Amino acid sequence: MRITEAAKRLGMSPRMLRYREALGLLPPVREQGAHRRFGPEELAAVSQGVELEKRFDVSPAELAFALRVLSEPAVAAAVRDLGVRIGRIQVPRRALDFEKEKALRLLRTSGGAQEAGVRDRSRSGSR
Repeated sequence: MRITEAAKRLGMSPRMLRYREALGLLPPVREQGAHRRFGPEELAAVSQGVELEKRFDVSPAELAFALRVLSEPAVAAAVRDLGVRIGRIQVPRRALDFEKEKALRLLRTSGGAQEAGVRDRSRSGSR
């Protein structure tokens, strides 16, 4: 179907569909005459995108950027680094740190809490 009919079915304007296409939120399929045809797959992709935008309160541009982050490792790494720098993302704990915390918790609950606490404090100051 043509863009006007697809837009009508989706409850949006043809301009909004073109905007979504420009953002990369539609599969890049065109006929030889450069007119896009909308089939069930394209309609489903737009519907799913609109649903995600509503559920997570994001714009089409934000959704397109999220897809880029998910699909491009270099972009994902740069965004992750920024998130850590500004405090929005926690650096994953190393397995040894997790095991150390678990052992200290066990010591605290098993009766040797004060002794373990003293040892832990004395070690943390020597780092």
